Amino acid sequence: MSYCLAIQTRHGLVFASDSRTNAGLDQANVARKLFTFVKPGERAFVLVTSGGLSLSQSVLAVLTGEYHVGKGLASAETMYDAARCVGDAVRAVAARDREHLEKDKVAFNVNFIIGGQIAGQAHELYLIYPQGNPLRATPESPFLQIGESKYGRPILDRAVRYDSTSLEQATKLALISLDSTMRSNLTVGPPVDLVVYHAGELRVRQQMRFGADDPQLVTIRTQWEQELRAAAQRLPEVKFPEG
Repeated sequence: MSYCLAIQTRHGLVFASDSRTNAGLDQANVARKLFTFVKPGERAFVLVTSGGLSLSQSVLAVLTGEYHVGKGLASAETMYDAARCVGDAVRAVAARDREHLEKDKVAFNVNFIIGGQIAGQAHELYLIYPQGNPLRATPESPFLQIGESKYGRPILDRAVRYDSTSLEQATKLALISLDSTMRSNLTVGPPVDLVVYHAGELRVRQQMRFGADDPQLVTIRTQWEQELRAAAQRLPEVKFPEG
């Protein structure tokens, strides 16, 4: 299982993903799920992916091959075109593998989020479904999730606002969302990959990976839990009717 998310604000984009691909009592594998395609000053794309690892690797192989010869993401004229490039790669892999997977009752399951910016245009964010069709984030719905999303969604619903959330705030909310998911679901786990893209920069200058015991991640986790307990104590008492 995976959990990946991306937040869009008027200031830029934040991407975060876990790295666990298989989990059980005696096995946990790690694979990167966050990738960048950047031509500084011209275009910058960030992708996160969930679903079958072999499928996401195949899609990325198609996208990377196209990119290196100046096609696909390297030549997309708009962010919508870039999202369609990812969708076309998903469909190409589906045409080759879906029938054989479903013959053995294995679902064709792969999802992508792509966000970024092309010079002269606004930064945008899209989710790509397993069928290859895209969904764009909007100011009214400024974040996207793939994978095991339910545990990390409440904090995003309550706190993320396109106009007023700063990139620094969005970064902390993304980490809290991921940490809450890791706390509640053992199939989602570290390392955590993070990218912050500042609108208009057309490069990626803030990217890092957090291990399970990373001091910054531990501090955020600990303080968040302490603040939650303190806030619960400050809530007004529930008054029951007498009788």
